Amino acid sequence: MTREALHEHLKTGATTVCRAWLVIRRDGLTLGFTDHDRDLAFDGFVFKADTGMTARALQQTTGLSVDNSEAIGALSAASVTEADLLAGRYDDAEVRAWLVNWAGTDERIEQFRGSLGEIIRSNGAFRAELRGLSDRLNQPQGFAFQPTCSAVLGDGRCRFVTLQPGYFADRSLGQVEDNRVFRFADLASFDDRWFEYGRFEVLSGAAAGLIGVVKSDRLNAVDRRVELWQSIGAAMAPGDTVRLIAGCNKSASTCRTKFSNFLNFRGFPHIPGDDWLATYPVPDRPKTGGSLFRGATGVGS
Repeated sequence: MTREALHEHLKTGATTVCRAWLVIRRDGLTLGFTDHDRDLAFDGFVFKADTGMTARALQQTTGLSVDNSEAIGALSAASVTEADLLAGRYDDAEVRAWLVNWAGTDERIEQFRGSLGEIIRSNGAFRAELRGLSDRLNQPQGFAFQPTCSAVLGDGRCRFVTLQPGYFADRSLGQVEDNRVFRFADLASFDDRWFEYGRFEVLSGAAAGLIGVVKSDRLNAVDRRVELWQSIGAAMAPGDTVRLIAGCNKSASTCRTKFSNFLNFRGFPHIPGDDWLATYPVPDRPKTGGSLFRGATGVGS
């Protein structure tokens, strides 16, 4: 691939160039599109010409301003489907775009790399915002001093292995209500509320690959009722297989007693709260000079 060769081709005035787009979803599915009238292939990818996907003019900058554009196209069963958009499968998908000489695809230049932003559907078509790599710089960085843990259970800072016996369960669904409330008849071996704030991963069925967060997990004499904060974006049915992972409320006591992982706790359980900062001397309040926190959180020594 030579960028210089493409530049020389563009100088001739009579060009044979087109645009090629690659969309890589978070589940690993890769889709290629081109606005040429024939399919293209390079770098091991095939870029389809019959999908109707194209893009508006790309605004690029030389500084740290965010590059932006929009991808537009028709919804079809062969490429981008309305069901997948509704399910959130294209949320934050990686996008790459090239200017290509279709007469010799070795002559090309990558013009854009970023991700999909807001997606709008209407009248059998879609319009997706494209966000450049510099958009990531707009996100908050660093850590806040707070009593609760700032890590995500199982990530590189937490280091807890969630897929170990006693902390996850693969089960088939019993009853399904609104793709948000699920009942299980064979999950009595886990304590009540064991999965609250945990992950709900769909392993099979039309919603395979989608993930939810558990809002409540209640065990009763008949079955187990699990409710998510939001409905799964694709249809779910009894018999679909899901994986439930234990939840963490990010408190120091839960980290110590439920997960035995307090050495990796990423919070500050002894940091004074607003009530402590607003206190004032009271005559009948004991003044021992001792720790205000020892034994109060279950983590003092």
